[in-house]
Amino acid sequence: MQIFYETMSGNTRKLACAMADELGVRAVDVKDAVIGPDADLLFLGSGCYGGVPGKNMIRFIEANDFRGRRIALFGTSGGGEGREVKAMAEAVKRKGGDVIGSYHCKGKVLPALYLINRRHPDAAEVDAARKFAREMAALV
Repeated sequence: MQIFYETMSGNTRKLACAMADELGVRAVDVKDAVIGPDADLLFLGSGCYGGVPGKNMIRFIEANDFRGRRIALFGTSGGGEGREVKAMAEAVKRKGGDVIGSYHCKGKVLPALYLINRRHPDAAEVDAARKFAREMAALV
């Protein structure tokens, strides 16, 4: 089981680290990611940048073969729509991955939404990410 993430503001790292703590694994920046040969479940997370995942996450997905691997996706965005998660799901499926679940929450990014989102991801969202991680791990 491995957790890889991309973040610019720290929102997605916050979720990745909480999930890693919950599962007793390490959260790794996708720039340093190497898929282990025995990894039965991969968590991939990114913030939303213009409606898509970060460039490093896109490169990572495009560079790897996910056939036979279960993938759990997570993301954060100021707008709260989760378009980055949908884009990652489509890309992972094209590369043969089995997307078994996803989690998304708001993040503190967009200046226009700063006052509304400045405390996100909040404690409840981090707890929900921990629960998501447990549920996904129970599936493998």
